[in-house]
Amino acid sequence: MPIGSLGRSKSGRHRPADAPQTESLPDEELTSYLAALAPDSDNETTASGFGSSQVYQLRLQLMANEQLKELAAERQTSPQALATEWVMQRLEWEARQRGQ
Repeated sequence: MPIGSLGRSKSGRHRPADAPQTESLPDEELTSYLAALAPDSDNETTASGFGSSQVYQLRLQLMANEQLKELAAERQTSPQALATEWVMQRLEWEARQRGQ
């Protein structure tokens, strides 16, 4: 089933403002696909061997991101795994500091 043009002509260019607008029916397949991609709630969780886990998005400045990638490559791991390891180490350290 073809997806609607979404404001573009077949050549890939936007339609001129004076071009006639055609009314189209909702695309059931597209709607179903987008619904499947949408998270069920604001809190994304995963059960990837850690029981119940919370997913966080981490934004880094470009230089910090490059440094993280380089360090991860040197340690033959992924940037995500390295960042997770560091956060877990820091949380353990913070817990020890509170216990003193």
